[in-house]
Amino acid sequence: MNRTFTIRQLTKEFSVTARTLRFYEDEGLIAPERRGQTRIYSVRDRARIILILRGRRLGFSLAEIREYLDLYDHSLSVKQLNHARHKFEERITAFERQKIDIEVSIGELKRSIAEVDQRLVEREQQRHDKQEVRREATVAA
Repeated sequence: MNRTFTIRQLTKEFSVTARTLRFYEDEGLIAPERRGQTRIYSVRDRARIILILRGRRLGFSLAEIREYLDLYDHSLSVKQLNHARHKFEERITAFERQKIDIEVSIGELKRSIAEVDQRLVEREQQRHDKQEVRREATVAA
């Protein structure tokens, strides 16, 4: 007997809403069986949900995810596989650029924190110096 899943089980397992799963169904990304009003998800649907969520996490559009899912459903030509590989390489390149941008931004923020810390030390020193001058003036008077 094939294992099946309810919408509740999958929403809990993947921390998504039922609305999200229904949306993926409406988009044709998954195709649960219907028993009356109840959706029954197969192992195949569950596997596709895993791939969809992975694709979303990696920043792929739903159209790109659909192409990716098709890789698993059909025996594809070398041309189609090369196309998919190219898409994955493009995403890696984009992530590498973002990583560099993030590293530059983190460096800039750390330098800003160092500048703020230096100003705080200077202000604290100025405050301390003013208190010292007042104390000396009080003692001299």
